[in-house]
Amino acid sequence: MYTNKYLYLYKKQEDMRTANFSDFRSNLKSYFDSVIDDSETVIINRGKDTGVVLISLDEYNAIKETEYIMSSPELVKRIKEGKKEIQEGKGTKVNLDDLWK
Repeated sequence: MYTNKYLYLYKKQEDMRTANFSDFRSNLKSYFDSVIDDSETVIINRGKDTGVVLISLDEYNAIKETEYIMSSPELVKRIKEGKKEIQEGKGTKVNLDDLWK
């Protein structure tokens, strides 16, 4: 089955790591490492329902790519048509390693 590593999937908030600003500032390297190495999302609370979300550059790029694809009705249509063709057995199997030769 084909999977796109850039497909953004929504994570439940309870699956995310949270920190207050003071803790985040004191443990900056640890938080950065968990975001980059473990693909964690960190919510930094600043009080009064304000805060920021820390994600890796790869995650951010995946979100922006998905946003771009979803903003193009033609691209979405082509993806759906391709999916339908594959489900109907009209697709052609290709070794992914051969694509880059």
